[in-house]
Amino acid sequence: MTSLQRLLDPILTVLLLMILAQLYRIPFTTSLRIFAVTAFLLILPVFKSMGIYLPYRSLALHLMSIRLVVGWFIVMGLILFIGFATKTSTILSRALILSWSLSVPVVLLLVRLMVWAKLRQLRISGRNSKSAVIAGVNKVSENLAEQICECKYLGIRLKGFFDDTPSSKFSNIPVIGTLSEVPEYVRQHNIDIVYLACATDDESQLTGLMEALQDTTACVYFIPSLLMYCLKYGRSYEINGVPLISIWEIPFSDLQNIFKRAIDIVLSGLALVVSSPVMTVIAIGIKLSSPGPILFKQRRYGLNGQEIVVYKFRSMTVMEDDDLVVQATRSNRRITSFGTFLRKTSLDELPQFLNVWQGRMSLVGPRPHTVVHNEMYRKLISGYMLRHKVKPGITGWAQVNGCRGETETLDKMKRRIDYDLDYLKNWSISLDIHILLRTIFIIFKDQNAY
Repeated sequence: MTSLQRLLDPILTVLLLMILAQLYRIPFTTSLRIFAVTAFLLILPVFKSMGIYLPYRSLALHLMSIRLVVGWFIVMGLILFIGFATKTSTILSRALILSWSLSVPVVLLLVRLMVWAKLRQLRISGRNSKSAVIAGVNKVSENLAEQICECKYLGIRLKGFFDDTPSSKFSNIPVIGTLSEVPEYVRQHNIDIVYLACATDDESQLTGLMEALQDTTACVYFIPSLLMYCLKYGRSYEINGVPLISIWEIPFSDLQNIFKRAIDIVLSGLALVVSSPVMTVIAIGIKLSSPGPILFKQRRYGLNGQEIVVYKFRSMTVMEDDDLVVQATRSNRRITSFGTFLRKTSLDELPQFLNVWQGRMSLVGPRPHTVVHNEMYRKLISGYMLRHKVKPGITGWAQVNGCRGETETLDKMKRRIDYDLDYLKNWSISLDIHILLRTIFIIFKDQNAY
């Protein structure tokens, strides 16, 4: 939903200026256009720096309102300063500027109130909800549980506590097990959120629990004590005054996911239509060059670690998708002569646009690995499973940074995972577009493809 607000805020701000100019019968002159463009460019970075675009689930309405008003008057201050410095503000109507200054925060707040009320209604009705558990029973975690239970509009279904010495006073919230059992329970029950409220005396236990939770796809939030209120790379949230710091979380909101999915549908559909003659020729070439099926189907891990079937044009002699998968290497005898051309030009991956159209994959995301390799590397590389918090992609941040082709050493795979996790941390629509454009430019000259 924050993506929609980022789109609406600058548009509504400019529209209000245009409407007020019409009401005051003031021509939309060059000076007004400069004010409009300046506001359009400033409002997003200023609002973002104020923390206005945090998810609705994590930001109290009154705090959002205060930040929005303060952020808007910072924008107005900058606009007036620029107008004064360029001597364009002196010829503008003071009544128009004053009306605009006061009406913008009112309108933006009203829009947010409507969105907030709709989301609240959905969550109270049981939709748009997430399941959660709390690791650790103490005063802080009990306070958090109380807020979650009382505030149904948060849309969080609390399953229970985990603690080695349980003493929860909430009769309707069970103590499910010990701290060591948290990761397995999260995996088996597809828990969305884990709140860590463990005592920090035993650092080794807390560290072990955090490392074990990296092998899940749950969002993990640490409830800090006064001595650990801030983490260097954490993002802070709160639930009715209870502070939280995210350790791992989904990189985009539900609405951002809708935007990303819409782009996937449009571009993959267009790609399938445009490339259909090429794929027909490739299919004929595969049949003529070697016996076997046209498509190679392989089990890989998708969103939340669920198995999916990924399609590729067959570029090798027939090989079953079994428990022993050997990566292709240069001069590999399994690769057919026609397959060499397909792999070199990445044309063998064209059928993956079908996977994107089906919703199993995205155009941009961490490249999917075979199930066998996933099970091997998740034990060797810390945080490996976090890459499955988003759909796998045809191309990704690792691939456009040179991590493409064979990963015959553990260091090469670690480097690829580092880029995948960096993508999750810094995801944006603009980054996806950047990756797609870079992919187009490098795909035919990448020497790692074979």
